[in-house]
Amino acid sequence: MMLRQFLDYQRQTFLLKIDGLDNAQLVRRIPSSSLTLAGLAKHLALVEDSWMQERFLGIDNIEPWSSAPFADDPDWEFHSAVDDNPGVLIDLYRAACDRSRRAEANAQSLDVLSAVPDARTGSEFSLRWILLHLVEETARHNGHADLLREAVDGVTGG
Repeated sequence: MMLRQFLDYQRQTFLLKIDGLDNAQLVRRIPSSSLTLAGLAKHLALVEDSWMQERFLGIDNIEPWSSAPFADDPDWEFHSAVDDNPGVLIDLYRAACDRSRRAEANAQSLDVLSAVPDARTGSEFSLRWILLHLVEETARHNGHADLLREAVDGVTGG
């Protein structure tokens, strides 16, 4: 399915953006932003699990999200990532993507509705909408990752 291919392309692009970087490089910031490549990696893992596991499948939070202090720090994944090992961050993101792929593969169609409705409207999300949202979110953060990676070592593209 083309939608899956676009999403997997964006996922792989992000992994290329952080490939080969050490912890100091992953947590480097540019002067105009608090974003880091480490924070983006952890955030994208959260986005995958939040949309596919929690909202689409209706599964309760899993670790590390279930014990995260989001009430005290709504951007916990961005802030805590600076203390995470690069391998752990990459594994966290890959595992979240794998869970999302399994959830999508087990769905009967792209028209299947989420188990959890939108808190504001009460409407469910179709799997198609969720996958399109994941493409948009991942692609947007790939743009951020381009700028951050270029600031780290001059590498662009990917």
